Amino acid sequence: MPRIDMLLSAFPRASLLEQATPLERLDRLSAELDIELWIKRDDLTGLSFGGNKTRQLEFYIGAARAAAADTILITGAVQSNFARTAAAAAAKCGMQAVLQREERVPGMDPLYYSSGNIFLSDILGADVMRYPEGEDEAGADAALEARADDLRAKGRSPCIIPLGLGHPPLGALGYVQGGAELAAQIGSFDAAVVPSGSGATHAGFLTGVRLAGITAPVFGICVRRDAASQKSRLEHVADALADLIGIPRPFGHDGILTWDGALAPGYGRAGLATRAALQRMAKTEGILLDPVYSAKTFAGLLGLLEQGAITRGQKVVLLHTGGLPALFAYQNELGFGGADAP
Repeated sequence: MPRIDMLLSAFPRASLLEQATPLERLDRLSAELDIELWIKRDDLTGLSFGGNKTRQLEFYIGAARAAAADTILITGAVQSNFARTAAAAAAKCGMQAVLQREERVPGMDPLYYSSGNIFLSDILGADVMRYPEGEDEAGADAALEARADDLRAKGRSPCIIPLGLGHPPLGALGYVQGGAELAAQIGSFDAAVVPSGSGATHAGFLTGVRLAGITAPVFGICVRRDAASQKSRLEHVADALADLIGIPRPFGHDGILTWDGALAPGYGRAGLATRAALQRMAKTEGILLDPVYSAKTFAGLLGLLEQGAITRGQKVVLLHTGGLPALFAYQNELGFGGADAP
């Protein structure tokens, strides 16, 4: 098998992430949970509050620059971390960003539509368009294509970062690199716990650690779909990723592990387990998690420990994917604080 850096060298990059993110041992939680708990701090990737999307954009923006694009188009939830980070990456690289905001989370209050990633994207100067559905990936991508056609007619050179399956998963390459980076930092572990949404982070990370020689289970915590649906999606993304880099897929069907015990009440909503996990991490280790991805991921780790899928004494890695601007948009949803209000 070729070295990972050789496999990735064929793809243009944008130089958005210049150094490895920290790997930290969580001493107090390790003692409380009776495991050796480590956290991979991909909330510290830089670029407008950081997060895992910087790794993915390394390759999407690299491809856009290679194609001489001057405009990036991307679609996501109203509080999309990917869209906010894409706006920052576009600004850094001298491009314009067009962000399509999908209505994926019904019933949210006005703060959700004005704070967090919305506020940051406005500061970054992104153009905005809206899509009324939240579960129509093909339609959302088609709306971007129509906008790209309009831009071409005006002499612009747009590049779309697609949402749906059926496109080369360039973003997953960032986590092939990320998984290899973790392996070099930690050497070995007994289990890893990562968020699983679009599938790019999960599939890329799993591929990266397997190519680095680590065979420990990688649990994907579902943030948008039930476990069976998410596993099916991961099969597609993992196959497409292996095809993209020209290797046999380094894991089988049984290697894709998905867990949906913290998913309720659904995407973009924080249930009791998620809120408890978010506050436990903050009060025990002083590390903030976001309510949509990383807090659900930590809630998943706690659930897997309770169920015995992770056992006492094991060396466990939690992937922190960032998303912290959403805390401000979810202030009322989470319900913390308010004691000082008049």
